[in-house]
Amino acid sequence: MARTGGTDAVTCGGCALSAVGAITAPAVWLSMDRTDRHLGGGFENEGMDYTVLFTELPFVILAGAFVPLLAFTLLVRWRDRRRG
Repeated sequence: MARTGGTDAVTCGGCALSAVGAITAPAVWLSMDRTDRHLGGGFENEGMDYTVLFTELPFVILAGAFVPLLAFTLLVRWRDRRRG
């Protein structure tokens, strides 16, 4: 089955949204007070815990990539069902 131009545009839009989410989620995560405390925002290096970079950050990136992609996919499928 050949792809149409609209399908390629939707696929490209989903990939772009996933990339933006994967970049935005860690930026938001780094700006939170909780993360700041773990990464050295405590008094005299109190509470420095760099394990959050290995435990939380991968999940933040994955969630940032997949949650917008999932929402986009559901919206596209809902739109297609309403059309036909």
